[in-house]
Amino acid sequence: MSLKLSVPKFTVKCLILASTLCFSAPMLASYKGNNQKLQYRTSFGNCPSRSSGSLALKLVKEFERNYSLRDIKKTIIKHKLKDKHFLSDYAISYNPVKSFLNIKFDCPSPLMKVQLYKNDGTESYEALLVSNGQLFDPTYEVLLRTEKKIKGDLPYLALPVGKIENDLQQEITNIFKILPVNFREKVSEIIISDKNDMTIILSIKGKPSSVFIGNKGWVDKIKKLKKIVSYLNEKKRVPAVINLTNAKKVVVKFSDKF
Repeated sequence: MSLKLSVPKFTVKCLILASTLCFSAPMLASYKGNNQKLQYRTSFGNCPSRSSGSLALKLVKEFERNYSLRDIKKTIIKHKLKDKHFLSDYAISYNPVKSFLNIKFDCPSPLMKVQLYKNDGTESYEALLVSNGQLFDPTYEVLLRTEKKIKGDLPYLALPVGKIENDLQQEITNIFKILPVNFREKVSEIIISDKNDMTIILSIKGKPSSVFIGNKGWVDKIKKLKKIVSYLNEKKRVPAVINLTNAKKVVVKFSDKF
């Protein structure tokens, strides 16, 4: 068998969120086996190109055996390729008239670095919270940074190990995703205690601000927090501490002007 690649020039589009992710244009190539030429197109979305490219070649070779989309699906499920290659979704179709295979991958965006800790603090584990609410291996961030598909620092999330068994990480994901970009960039760290108390550390003009949210009403309190930070920014004041544990009473302590 021989492999022939024909790669056009890439166009790159970047979407700026808390970090910058770059998306590459689809790649058109051909695979020749059993004296029959199979053309295929790949689209990797914001997936790591290296891992997604190797997966695409595996699937093309698998398809070429019997020209069966069912065989591809069985291979993906059997070998857990979706998880191994950080896919959030995929779509594969085949046009028998043109002998054309279309492979499309999609991967979630990284949101926060996660430190999972036990209540006694004796052990901790690292992970990566992504835009679909799942926890990925930190290798995912390394792959994206190697290809310069993510730039800038990611905020941290400290979370008790026991909390990953409920919907807490999805709730944090939903909250973080709806934050405006200019506010999201101020978030340095989010800490969740074993009692579900949330503390947010903001970085404003290089100065830390501690925000105590409490263990309930997170969405409404964070909406209020955005207004407070925006107002204080206009007044050129840096809040050293913002206490929102009591939804009816907001306590703000100030640091120096900037």
